[in-house]
Amino acid sequence: MRAGLTTWIIAALLLGLAVGGAVNLTRAPEEAKAFAQALTLVTDVFLRLIKMIIAPLVLGALVSGIGRMGGDVGALSRIGFRAVAWFIATSVGALLIGWAAVSLFQPGVGLGLPLPPAAADSGVSTEAFTFRRFATELVPTSIFDALARNAILQVVVFSVFAGTALARMGERGKVLLEGAHALMDLMLIVTGFVMKVAPAAVFAAVAATIAERGLGVVLTYGKFMGGFYVALLGLITLNLLACGFVIGFAPLTRLVKEIRDPFVLAFSTASSEAAYPRILAALDRFGIPNRISSFVLPLGYSFNLDGSMMYCVFAVLFIAQAYGIELTLFEQVAMMGLLLVTSKGIAGVPRASLVVIAATLPVFGIPVAGLLLILGVDHFLDMGRSATNVVGNAVASAAVSQWEMEREAREAARAAARPAVAE
Repeated sequence: MRAGLTTWIIAALLLGLAVGGAVNLTRAPEEAKAFAQALTLVTDVFLRLIKMIIAPLVLGALVSGIGRMGGDVGALSRIGFRAVAWFIATSVGALLIGWAAVSLFQPGVGLGLPLPPAAADSGVSTEAFTFRRFATELVPTSIFDALARNAILQVVVFSVFAGTALARMGERGKVLLEGAHALMDLMLIVTGFVMKVAPAAVFAAVAATIAERGLGVVLTYGKFMGGFYVALLGLITLNLLACGFVIGFAPLTRLVKEIRDPFVLAFSTASSEAAYPRILAALDRFGIPNRISSFVLPLGYSFNLDGSMMYCVFAVLFIAQAYGIELTLFEQVAMMGLLLVTSKGIAGVPRASLVVIAATLPVFGIPVAGLLLILGVDHFLDMGRSATNVVGNAVASAAVSQWEMEREAREAARAAARPAVAE
C-alpha cells in the first residue's frame, strides 16, 4: 500500500526535527544559520508555488459557483450573512478560550527571563495595520493587480460582481462561465503537481528552524507553548462540536477524515494558505456544493482566523504577566473586544498576528518591546494556529452548506405541496 501525503509529511516533519537538532548541536552558530538559510530556499519556493495557485483558483471557483447560482443576489446575501454570523460566534469563542487558558496556566508569571528595555524596538511595524487601509483594500483598483498581489478579499469582491453579471448574460455568458469552471479544474490539477514537493518543503522548514534556534527554545518556553496548544485543542473541539450539532456527528467524522491532509500540511508548513487548494478539494469530496465552498472559504481566510485571534489574546496577556502588569477585568474584556474587531483586518498582512499584538500592547500600557519575548518561538506557535484556522474554515463551510441545503429542501417541499393544495 502506497504511503499517502499525510504519512510523507509526518515523516518529513520528524526527519526535519532530527536533522535540525543534529546540526544545531554539532555545528557552530554561524554554520547552523547558513545551513538554515540554504534550506529556506526550498520552503520559499514551495510557498510561492502555492501562492501562484490561490488567486486564480479563488477567481475560477467563485465566478463559476456564483454564475451557476443564476445570479441570485438573495442567496449570496443569505450565505454571506450566515458565514459571517458563524465567524463572529467562533471568534468570540476563540477569544474566551484563549483568555481562560492564559488566566488559568499563567505562563508569564515567574518566567524569570530578562525583560527587554521599554524603549527596545520589537522589529514589527504596525504601519500596515489601519482601518482606512483595510476598508480601501476591500475593493480592487484592478483585478489583475489583485491577482498579482494575491489580495484574496479583492478577488472575492470582483468575483461576486463578475459571477452575478455572467448569470445575467444568459447564453452569451456561458462560454466565460465554462471557462471559469475550467480554470478552477486547471488549478486543482496544478495543485496535485505542487503537492508532490510538499514533504521536501516541510523537512526544509522544520530543519531550518531547529538548526538555527535549537530544541532548547521549545523547552524554555514549554509552559507558554503548552498552555497555548491546550487552548488550541479546546478551540478545535468547540468548532467540531458546533459543526456536529449542525451537520450531525456521523458526517462530521467523515469531514475530519477529508480535511486531515490539509490540516497536517498547514501545521507542518505553518501556513494555512498552503492548505487552501487541498481544503477546497476535500470539501468537494465531502459533498459541499462548489457554489458554497468557493464563497465561504475565501471569506473565512479573510475573516475567520480563530487560531490567530486566540494567539493574540494569549500572547498579550502572557507579555503582561511577564512584566508583572495587572489588567483589570474591564481592561481584559475591552482588549478582547478590540481584538475581535482588529483581527478581521489582518489577512494579507505579513506576520499578521505579531502586527495585531504590537498594535494592541501600547493601548493597555504594555511595552511593545515585550513582543521580543515571543519572537523566538513564534514559528512553532504559528504551526498550531495555521492548522486551527484550517479546521475553523472547513467546519464553517460545512455548517453553512447544511443550512442552505435544508432551506432548499424546505422550499422544494413547499413548492411540491402547492399544486396539491390548489386541487
